[in-house]
Amino acid sequence: MWTGVLPAVTTKFTPDGDLDHAEMERCFALQMQAGCDGIIVCGSLGEGPMLSPDERLAVLKTARSVAGAKPVLLTISEAGTREACALAARAAKAGASGLMVVPSPIYHTDADETVATLSAVAAAGDLPVMIYSNRVAYRVDVTVPIMERLAADARFVAIKESSDDIRRTTEIINHFGDRFAVLTGVDNLAFEALSVGAVGWVAGLVVAFPEETVAIYRLMKAGRIAEALEIYRWFRPLLDLDVSTFLVQNIKLAEALAIGSTEHVRMPRKPLSGERRAAVEAIVRTALERRPALKRAA
Repeated sequence: MWTGVLPAVTTKFTPDGDLDHAEMERCFALQMQAGCDGIIVCGSLGEGPMLSPDERLAVLKTARSVAGAKPVLLTISEAGTREACALAARAAKAGASGLMVVPSPIYHTDADETVATLSAVAAAGDLPVMIYSNRVAYRVDVTVPIMERLAADARFVAIKESSDDIRRTTEIINHFGDRFAVLTGVDNLAFEALSVGAVGWVAGLVVAFPEETVAIYRLMKAGRIAEALEIYRWFRPLLDLDVSTFLVQNIKLAEALAIGSTEHVRMPRKPLSGERRAAVEAIVRTALERRPALKRAA
């Protein structure tokens, strides 16, 4: 459950701003057909903070209908711990396989508050938890000492490592061994993290380029490093689109061009326009023109 490629999928909307379940079913199915190992819904890329709790559970239900036996995780990213606990409990009742938990996207918790919040949410959901550590976006860094305090709770099983410091993957593995599954959460550091022991990739551009993402992961795990690197070098300009304030709009535009999906977003976001749109579109179209022939690994 905690290895492989786990897409952090986008949430699809109709032109009127309602959930577009039919398009989500189509897009989620493309991930499964490409060999992805599960689905993570309603994260940053999934515009989770723009969705009501009922909408998030509805997206979870749609993902579960597509994923079959593969795991579906709901992201918990609430400003308040009470609200986070309530959503975690509802997610468990709705059949989530596990949770990906952000300590708080608004208030920047200290170490004691981080431990208390993550522990409370884990207890409320009573599901396996992937800790989401992202000091760049959320200014809360779940460090090795904090993880040490959480390690006694068996519900904490994995970490999405998004500190933007490639040394952290090795530090976690050196300190904990295999106690926590380490998954890389930064698209344009994925090759580097996998090369030093990360066992999974919580991926963003996978939603537009699932086959290439899966190919890189499988080639890396098969020890076919040079072949994986060839694809990764082609992929890098696209992967850089994930590391941006406009990651949602960037990636939805990539989906529109690569798989014929939609770009509808929830305000205050608006679809890309002007020079920014032209720059992203040029990156995607160039990549599509130069798309490599894939060398798959079992």
